[in-house]
Order: sequence, then structure tokens, then C-alpha cells
Amino acid sequence: MNKVLIVDDEKRMLDLIALYLQPHNYICKKAQGANEALSCIEFETFDIVLLDIMMPGMDGWELCQEIRRFSDVPIIMLTARDQREDIIKGLQLGADDYIIKPFNEDELLARIKALLRRRTPRDYVESNGLLWNKEQFELTFKNKLIKLTPKEFIMLGHFIKNPNQVFAREQLIELIWGFDSETEGRTVDSHVRNMRDKIRQAGFPIDDHFKTVWGIGYKWENG
Repeated sequence: MNKVLIVDDEKRMLDLIALYLQPHNYICKKAQGANEALSCIEFETFDIVLLDIMMPGMDGWELCQEIRRFSDVPIIMLTARDQREDIIKGLQLGADDYIIKPFNEDELLARIKALLRRRTPRDYVESNGLLWNKEQFELTFKNKLIKLTPKEFIMLGHFIKNPNQVFAREQLIELIWGFDSETEGRTVDSHVRNMRDKIRQAGFPIDDHFKTVWGIGYKWENG
């Protein structure tokens, strides 16, 4: 399920958009204003942001710029402003799409799906706030970078993309080091131990998700 942050200063509009999306298996988080939205993004990971422009205090233009300082999450601007220069301004500030109110529910859903398709699940995976991004070769938790070695990063990717699948040590050696490698099981265990420590130190509850299957290998549980 994809997680959507809806940002608008009108509660009625927040409720209406959530009402549209929830039957289509979207998890909706509502933020009534820019400050609340920034707080949400700081502590949670979202797949897409739906952003109103005309808000008191920090408006949608400013909020879009602020989000782009630290996140490349897809942003769709929803606004009653239909002037060509407003649309161009929104796209130049970092928005990915622009929908004019009042909008059609089917069009909104189609545009969200189109943006989400650009991020294939093989390259961009999120689990309980832990974000594995193959395109940027980065692992983050609450927008904080966790530095893994290349093999640790690749190994984690195999687990997080295949939840509940048990990987034997021999299987991991073949996937990560190669079929002809002379790497032994204890090398896998060493990489696993280091990876766990780094992710644990970042504050992510790794032991709730990354499990040892005694005598066989390891698996990832989303929980």
C-alpha cells in the first residue's frame, strides 16, 4: 500500500481527498498546513505528497521548495489557481504535476498512479520508515543516512524486497559474491552483524524485522 501525505489548510478538503483515495488502498496522512506537513515528513516516509498552494503562513510554493531541500518524494500540487504562469512556477519549484480544483476523482487517481509507476518497487522500497533507494544507493531512516558497504546494501535489498523469504547463507554468497566465490558462511554472518549494528544505531528497530533462521540463514519480516 502506498502512503500519501495530503496538505491543505481546509479540513473539509483533507477529508474529501482521503475519502477519494482510501478505497483504492492508499494510506492517507493529513496535514493542516505547512508546519504540520514538515513535521510529518521529518519523521515518516511517504510515497507521494498532494499539496495545496493557497495556505496561510508558509504557502504551497514555499513548502514545495522546503521539501525539495531534503526529499525527492513526488509532489502533486492541487490548487484553484489555473494561470499558466502558476503552473510553470509550481513545476520549476520542484512539483511533479499540477491539478486544478475542482478536480475529477478519476483524474487524480490516474495521475498519482502515473507518478508512482516511475518509482519501481525494485529500486525504491520502504519498510516501517526504513527507505532502501537503489537509484541513489542510499539507506535512510527518518531522513538520516545509514552508511552501509556496497555488499551490505545489496544484501539488505535482497531481504527487504522479498519479505518472509528465507535466504540460506549459500544462496546469499551466490547472489552477492558470485557463484565462483570462495567466500564462506562466516563472512555472510560478519556482514549481517555489521549491517544490523549500523541500522540499530540509527534508531530503526532492526531486531523486529531482520530474523535469524537457525541452521539455515536469515529473513526479513515487515511486521
